[in-house]
Amino acid sequence: MAGQQGAKAIVSSAHLADGAAPALSELEFSLTLAATAYHRWIARCAAAAGIALAPLEVLILHTVRHRDRPKRLADIALVLDIEDTHLVTYAIRKLEKAGLVSTRRAGKEKLIGATPAGVAFCAAYRAIRETVLAEPIAGDGPDAAALAQAAGLLRRLSGQYNQAARAAATL
Repeated sequence: MAGQQGAKAIVSSAHLADGAAPALSELEFSLTLAATAYHRWIARCAAAAGIALAPLEVLILHTVRHRDRPKRLADIALVLDIEDTHLVTYAIRKLEKAGLVSTRRAGKEKLIGATPAGVAFCAAYRAIRETVLAEPIAGDGPDAAALAQAAGLLRRLSGQYNQAARAAATL
């Protein structure tokens, strides 16, 4: 099996690792662990910033805040690659109820923007992120080049998984 040279691969499903791409099973297990840790981090950082939010709510708020321009629901779903727009709609309602976003109409479109409270929350989240995550990573690694390379690989893999999902839907 793949993995570090001489080391045994760490997988959660040996029956999936016994095929054409054993290292893929190792990557999938690592993705599962990374996604779980990332979602835990998002929720705990949000709580430390003063508001308990679900990971998707935090991601949507940061997406809405991006470049300080209101976003359409469809654009939020597209950026975050969310098929089920009702999940986005529900999260936006919760964020609106918390006073972090506001919605308005522009013709037939519904636009979502960050409120001053939402902007303040994002600033508090950023400050905590800098202190407990970004600065330690900058000091201890991985370096910026390795992070950029990993990000590129993950974007490429997400495209391959999306294509495989479309293919599986036709079976």
